[in-house]
Amino acid sequence: MLKHFPFRPLILFSLLMMCLPVSAAKLAIVIDDFGYRVKEDNQILALSPAVTIAILPSSPHGREVAEKAHQQGRDIFIHMPMTPLSKQPLEKDTLAPSMSAEEIDRIIKNAISRVPYAKGMNNHMGSEMTSNLAGMRHVMHSLSKSNLFFLDSVTIGNTQAGNAAKEYSVPTLRRHIFIDNHQSEEETRTQLNKAVAYARKHGSAVAIGHPHPSTVRALQKYLAQLPADVELVAVSALLSPQSKTKQSTSLRMLSEEAKKAQPQSEQSMQNEIK
Repeated sequence: MLKHFPFRPLILFSLLMMCLPVSAAKLAIVIDDFGYRVKEDNQILALSPAVTIAILPSSPHGREVAEKAHQQGRDIFIHMPMTPLSKQPLEKDTLAPSMSAEEIDRIIKNAISRVPYAKGMNNHMGSEMTSNLAGMRHVMHSLSKSNLFFLDSVTIGNTQAGNAAKEYSVPTLRRHIFIDNHQSEEETRTQLNKAVAYARKHGSAVAIGHPHPSTVRALQKYLAQLPADVELVAVSALLSPQSKTKQSTSLRMLSEEAKKAQPQSEQSMQNEIK
């Protein structure tokens, strides 16, 4: 009869590892340009509440969408228009580097009032604005007073958003993947696979899309079969614990103030998605 079992420690170790919780890769998806396309917006709202939405502050349906999303417990962003380097039709109150700190602060405060329950802000277009350090300092100074975090959509490689945010202690995150620069289900599935691969490698990924019909269809199919080792999360879940604590002390007051403002209509403009 054997007195020693050399493989017993290995077996016990294996069983222990099987019992330990495995940290899933975290995937956050943001859908920009909310507030104009009622049908597609509602289709996105029918997806998992972990999908974050970004509302254009001058959009005709933005406030209504924000109310619905808030009732779902969904993260809401202000999708702040900022000037691009290319010539594009611009939204009302598009932030530009030439604006004073006071004007930028006024526009941001108005946007906050028009998009109730917003937890953060990301840029709509903005290759010119986000690459201008002085301009982004004005933006971050304003955000620091509102306790909103900033998601850099990274529409240009030399973005200064992160540098400016550090100066004012504004929490920031970055976009890693655009999922629909080309509007087709196949393209969106390919980009979602890239986002999943990035999340597996780095622990988390932020993907940004738009409420195009092809994007909606792709998300409906893809999210229903998301790999078991990948967790779909709200963007705010990727913030550090310290950043979350700072935000929670002021969001309730900001939301109540935001609900008092009245919505205005504005003609839809084209998007800058690259």
